[in-house]
Amino acid sequence: MAQTFAQTVPSPRPPLTFSSSRFPSQFPLSSFIVSPPSVSVPTSKPSLTIKFRHLNRVSASEFTPNLRDILGEVSIFTAAGEPVMFKDLWDQKEGIAVVALLRHFGCFCCWELASTLKDSKSRFDSAGVKLIAVAVGTPNKARILAERLPFPMDCLFADPDRKAYDILGLYYGLGRTLFNPASAKLFTRIKALQKAMKNYTIQATPDDKSSVLQQGGMFVFKGKELLYARKDEGTGDHAPMDDIFNVCCKVPVPQ
Repeated sequence: MAQTFAQTVPSPRPPLTFSSSRFPSQFPLSSFIVSPPSVSVPTSKPSLTIKFRHLNRVSASEFTPNLRDILGEVSIFTAAGEPVMFKDLWDQKEGIAVVALLRHFGCFCCWELASTLKDSKSRFDSAGVKLIAVAVGTPNKARILAERLPFPMDCLFADPDRKAYDILGLYYGLGRTLFNPASAKLFTRIKALQKAMKNYTIQATPDDKSSVLQQGGMFVFKGKELLYARKDEGTGDHAPMDDIFNVCCKVPVPQ
């Protein structure tokens, strides 16, 4: 499958207003999201838009060689509130990292994904794989998820300005958040959702309500090499964990 890259500037995202009376209280509207087929990158550095739909394993030749360099210059925050560069999150020479971009900290589907990632961490650790979970919101929102789910804080990061999401071209918009057919997968995971939401609180939702329209994705890197990439088509459309294990847990780890 061919990929295209573009340096574009996104149109302003309008403020959102919702009527909560149309949605059941156990599924708060602010937990959902959607997006156009491509997004743009507001940055003074070279911008990158990746266009693909169902991309699993890829080779470096199919992507711009400086993808990791562009992403590496993005500054995000630890859950404790310390700024950190993406390039400092794992060994850029040989380190293997699973980079999970969740929608936002108040998304109940993302609490389910975070729970799955937490349960998978021992397997990642035994394979020498670094787990990195990023979500939209401020560090105080990240701590809510980390404390109540719970989730290891040293693996959790906040991207309040959605910089990494824009660079990776992850979907954004109302349609994918509420009306995308891929979201029907949620109904096959009701028990897992209920378990993950045992201590859920809507207080983890970002103060910037436009953030709830951001979709996530899953990426696996070995150093600067991109091994796996997948963009969530809609809310709750997460990458199958077996796909992630097949990629990252079979890559030889330097001794």
